[in-house]
Amino acid sequence: MRNRHSLAIAKFATRVAVLLAVLVLPTVAFAKDEPKWIEVHSAHFSVLTDAGDRRGREITLRMEQMRAVFGQLLLKNKLQMPVPITVIALKSDKQYGMVAPAKQSMAGGFYVPGSDRIYIVLNLFEADPWRAVAHPLAHYFLNYNYPPAQGWFDEGLAEYFGSIQIGKQVEIGGDPELAPEWHEDAFDEMRRDPNVPQSLTQLVSSPVWLSMVDLFTMKHDGSGTREGTHNTLYYAQSWMVVHYLVNKNKMPEVGTYFDLVVNQKVPVEKAMVQAFDMSPAQMEEAVKTYFKTLSGLGIALDQAKKAIVDSVDARQPVHFSLPFNGDDIGMAVTSVKDEEARAVIGDVMARLPEHRDQALRNLQQLTADPKDNEAAHRGLARDDIHQKKFDSAADELQKATELNPRDPWIWYYRAALKYQKAQATRQEMQGLANLMQDLRAVADWYPELADAYNMLGMARVEGGGINSALEAQRQAIALAPRNVEYQFNLGQIYVAGKKWELARDVFTRLKAGPDRAAAAAAKQQLDDLETLQKYGVRPQRAGESVAPAGAASTPAAGTGAPAVTAKAAEDEETDAAPKPAPVKPGTTGPVQFLKGKIVSSDCSKPPEATVTIVSGMTTYKMHAADYKSLLVIGEDQFSCEWKNRVVSVNYRAVGKHEGELVSIEVH
Repeated sequence: MRNRHSLAIAKFATRVAVLLAVLVLPTVAFAKDEPKWIEVHSAHFSVLTDAGDRRGREITLRMEQMRAVFGQLLLKNKLQMPVPITVIALKSDKQYGMVAPAKQSMAGGFYVPGSDRIYIVLNLFEADPWRAVAHPLAHYFLNYNYPPAQGWFDEGLAEYFGSIQIGKQVEIGGDPELAPEWHEDAFDEMRRDPNVPQSLTQLVSSPVWLSMVDLFTMKHDGSGTREGTHNTLYYAQSWMVVHYLVNKNKMPEVGTYFDLVVNQKVPVEKAMVQAFDMSPAQMEEAVKTYFKTLSGLGIALDQAKKAIVDSVDARQPVHFSLPFNGDDIGMAVTSVKDEEARAVIGDVMARLPEHRDQALRNLQQLTADPKDNEAAHRGLARDDIHQKKFDSAADELQKATELNPRDPWIWYYRAALKYQKAQATRQEMQGLANLMQDLRAVADWYPELADAYNMLGMARVEGGGINSALEAQRQAIALAPRNVEYQFNLGQIYVAGKKWELARDVFTRLKAGPDRAAAAAAKQQLDDLETLQKYGVRPQRAGESVAPAGAASTPAAGTGAPAVTAKAAEDEETDAAPKPAPVKPGTTGPVQFLKGKIVSSDCSKPPEATVTIVSGMTTYKMHAADYKSLLVIGEDQFSCEWKNRVVSVNYRAVGKHEGELVSIEVH
């Protein structure tokens, strides 16, 4: 007991020191006598730590074991990891407190999401710190390895996994939100906290439950990106339903249920009967009966209410053998320079709003050091891209490239810069060939990086490669089946390839989906499709320039999908969309799209004009019967003086390299 009291005093004193340090120190301090940093690489995780080789290997093993256990829950032998995960394991409670968000400063760890990479930061001063990130880690695995599902399933499985304990065996199924009511203070006194929230066990013990139909139909974002309190009946009941389904071996039936509800649009009540062979009322009774058999939950709840914990064996309800031990997985350990480790921590802090300003100062200080710092330049570039400071981002990436041109993260961020800039400005991607080269190199380095395939798909469609764009985009969606941006971009590629019905199917699904921004953007696409399909141009809205035929208008904020164009010019892609057969002027033949530069305009026979346009290595002659009434976008009216102007034109073909102009957009 005395040792436990001493530990409590030590932790209390350390955290007081952390608070004082946050108030006094302008930057994250690293003592000169601290051990060197190392990075431990396994098949699926990268662990950066200052706690030494043995501790680094232990953390890596625990992360791999957690991954394997979750695969067992989903009945999958292999889990995809389309966003790389870097774990930062800090041995100092003080240092952890400086990095962590305020609400996570007393926790064992926290999780930082991102489309480029995921950071997990662990406080090794705490026991089993990896348990603190089990819930968000479960959402990560679900998002990339399970089709779109209802919120109750995602949250229920994340709560179930959140109780995991790994020692000589795996224990799971306990109450992840159970907290002791009594705590020792710094003076060895036991004090009761009257504000401890109700645990899931207490909530499920209530005689009043949500009906199963209400639970299954309740709107809830199950992605894990907008988490609130977990101490609610919704979370508690979801937890117990999943508890029942997992341990009664009904996960295959869960897959059948979601196929019926999500894909076949079968009503929930009917789908439950078909999938589980139970009515909603029967299923509720079965889950309640199952809960009563879990006596260990009640024992743990009783112990949590006591000031002195008895030595009662309160093992979790489910326990099984470890999937493997440290001898069964390969690990590689490399040393990391102190300034590089500080740059990585700076990148983490820059992603946290409350630490961003300090993090940028730290990163800038690292780049000002005579030794310079490639990782710090890269971190500053990522922040600039996020803030849409594209010129500054390009400068930082250039400096990083000069220091280490073979860093795959530089290739990724160079591509992300061009993609995000095109998205923000509604202009074509710059340096298309180099962008695609960078992305192919990234895919070779990390074959599961979903965002690389998404950007590659949009780059290819802009280059005119519809079929290869579809291939890349479908790969992105296969890796990230719940990402609405990738699905939206697939719809845009269908539009660019004039695959109208396939585009309509994609946007119809997104319109009915739970993501409001994607639904609004999809609705706009559906509203535009009929006009685009019929006339080759989109309807113009107030305050908005008209996008060319084959281009999808920019979606609402949050979907992250840029406008795209179907560029018919000859490109490195060999599978450009085939051109329709030529038609005579004045007929209602198909409208085609071309992008290139105006070389000259012949207006010697007004009001007619013949415009010479070069696209790739091909010269086109485009005729306008009356250039004064020609639809012009980007300028007030057509000018016969235009030369070397980049234009996008809609036209009806009248020969192999000739056409009748429908509209012209000047860039």
